[in-house]
Amino acid sequence: MHVIVHGGAGSPPASPATRQATLTDAAEQAAKAERPMEAVLAALRPLESDPAFNAGVGGAVQSDGEVRTDAGMMTHDGQTGAACAMSGVVHAADVARTVAAETPHVLLAGDEAVAFAAGSGVETDRDLTTAETRQRYERANPPDGGPADHLDWVRAHFSGTDTVGAVATDGDRLAAATSTAGRWFALAGRVGDVPQIGAGFYADDRGGASATGEGEPIARFGLARHAVEQLDTYGPRQAAEEAIADFEDATGGRAGVIVLDRAGHTGAERNTAAMQTARR
Repeated sequence: MHVIVHGGAGSPPASPATRQATLTDAAEQAAKAERPMEAVLAALRPLESDPAFNAGVGGAVQSDGEVRTDAGMMTHDGQTGAACAMSGVVHAADVARTVAAETPHVLLAGDEAVAFAAGSGVETDRDLTTAETRQRYERANPPDGGPADHLDWVRAHFSGTDTVGAVATDGDRLAAATSTAGRWFALAGRVGDVPQIGAGFYADDRGGASATGEGEPIARFGLARHAVEQLDTYGPRQAAEEAIADFEDATGGRAGVIVLDRAGHTGAERNTAAMQTARR
C-alpha cells in the first residue's frame, strides 16, 4: 500500500518533531491496511484524536463555543461520502465512509449527521475541547457587530488553517480523505472546503488529492480536483506545484495539497509557512 498523509497547511507548529512522528506512525499503520479506503481512515483516526492537529479532539472552536467536525472521502471508482457540522464526533472521516458505503447520499449535515453516526456505531457525544482550547476561546473578545465585523475580526486574530488528509493506493484501487474542525471562531455552523467534493478531497482513475488551507478560496477554486486534473500532464510532484500556483493566481489564497497517482508516486506543495507530510 502506498500512502501519503498531511497534517495541515498553515503556521509553523509548536512541536514539529512530535507532530512529524505522529504523522509517520499514521502512515505506517495505514500502509498495513488491505484496502485504500481502510488505509486512509487508519491514517486519519490518530490525527483526529490528537489535539496537536485541527481535526476532532482539540479542534477549532466556532463562535458559539462548539467544535464541529467535517470530513469527506472518495474512491477511484466514484464512491463518495461526506459529513459536516457535527458536534461531539471525533472521527468524522468514519462517518463520511459510512455515508459512502451504506447510503445513496453524498453528504449529511448537523444533528442528523450526528444521529446517523451514532446509529452506525461511530462514537458521539464527546467533548472535543481541551483545557487549552477552552482558555483560548474564553480569552477572546469578539466584536458585538454583525457577521462582516465578526469575520474581519477572525481574519485579524486567527490565522490557523490546519486540516488533516490522506491518499492511498494499492496500485489498482485508490482513496482520498480529508478531515477537519474548521476555522477558529468561524460563525456557528460554518462549513468550509473539506466535505465538498473536488475542493477538500477528490479521487478518480488518475489519482487522488487532499487539500488544506483557507477553506473558502479552496472551495471556490476546487483545489483537490484541479490537482488531480494536472495528472493528465504531469507527475504528482509537479501536479501539486501547478495546482498551488494556479490556485494562488486565481484566488490569492493560502493552501497546500497532497497528490498520489495510481502507481503510488506522490507530490506535495504549499504556499503557506508550513505543511508536514509523511509517505509510506
